[in-house]
Amino acid sequence: MKRTMTNELSAHVGESVTIQGWLHKKRLLGGLNFITLRDRRGIAQSLVDNKDELEKLRGLQVGTVLSLTGTVTADERAPGGAELHDVTVEVLVPVTDEPPIEIDKPILHKSDNLDTLFEYRVLNVRNLQEQKIFKIRASLTRYIREYLVGNEFVEIDTPKLLAEATEGGAEVFQMDYFGKTATLAQSPQFYKQIMIGAFERVFEIGHSYRAEPSATTRHLTELTMLDIEMGFVQSHQEVMDTVANMTKDVLTRVYDEHEADLKSLNAPELKLADTVPSFTVAEIHEMYTKGTGTDTTTEKDLTPDEERWIAEYARKELGSDLVYATDFPKEAGKFYHKFKDEEGTVAWADLLFRGLEISTVPLRENNYEKMIEQMTAAGLDVSHEGFKYYLQAFKYGLPQHGGCGFGIDRLVQKTVGLNNIKEATLFPRDINRLTP
Repeated sequence: MKRTMTNELSAHVGESVTIQGWLHKKRLLGGLNFITLRDRRGIAQSLVDNKDELEKLRGLQVGTVLSLTGTVTADERAPGGAELHDVTVEVLVPVTDEPPIEIDKPILHKSDNLDTLFEYRVLNVRNLQEQKIFKIRASLTRYIREYLVGNEFVEIDTPKLLAEATEGGAEVFQMDYFGKTATLAQSPQFYKQIMIGAFERVFEIGHSYRAEPSATTRHLTELTMLDIEMGFVQSHQEVMDTVANMTKDVLTRVYDEHEADLKSLNAPELKLADTVPSFTVAEIHEMYTKGTGTDTTTEKDLTPDEERWIAEYARKELGSDLVYATDFPKEAGKFYHKFKDEEGTVAWADLLFRGLEISTVPLRENNYEKMIEQMTAAGLDVSHEGFKYYLQAFKYGLPQHGGCGFGIDRLVQKTVGLNNIKEATLFPRDINRLTP
């Protein structure tokens, strides 16, 4: 018999159907024995009143794979308003070991329970509430891709084994590569800029690796990043507007299309302004210092508390969950950034979402001679094999361009309202965890 999905039962009242999935819960009440079955669409309830059929379930645990055939009966008390009666049970894959956690009950996300959460991730991801997080994540990624493709961006796929650290610095994973030293990519920075010379607009959604010795709520060693690059831009503001408009679009869509799931997860109400408010780093330092009495005016970057403070200000006073911090001081810039020499600042903005930086949005230096100068000043060996092809792209012509590195994990965390970035990641990697 053709398989019927659990959410289709109400359309087949009075018919005999077969559903297949995992045993999600058993309620044995003597004369009334109910079992709940889970498939990819949700759950359905079945009444098993035949002793011979009930005997087939003796000693079997949650997770047992079942095929149930019965007559669909309307019942408003059942999930979806219908359930199976006169059920015949077929055990496809028996499970006899009692699971270490109960997946039909709420999964605790308290900070002191996170080790347990990840230790049993294989099982707790079968929890219907937990699944909502990752369905929302999948939708956010899909909406991003659809927005960019709709705006003439070409999706690319770049290597993660490199001959040199893209960003420079020591926070890279190194390994022996057939007698040579290779590093895991911190970002596709070089490649996306190279590809401006071919497609003008490119993006990639992929993994990046950061050997940061940090065990905070906002850091991972393996993270999922969206990288965008766009050429022939007229200004830094054009790049900022593109990233802001994309972010507003995907947030609006996810709040529309996952409204019930977000409410059940207690996600914050979404607030978006027509234009994303923007403050310079210096302005934020001054506002924060005045508002809190803590002097941050000598800081080159925003502190985490400043990010939270300006985000709360933007939400409360300006009706926006998004806010830009712009014009970072020159000493904060990287060798591939466009510098505003006369102002001593960088054409670089950070997009903050609910108190957390989710994207860096700079203009790039596109002049070959200037790039050589900036790389040398940064202590990089421009003759190194790892830079050869990157510089080749500049030598043979790149237009003014800019882009962003955008944290997918952080976007999910803040959209859902999770306290830790690891909760937004299926199998997180940090300084303490390499499994599961």
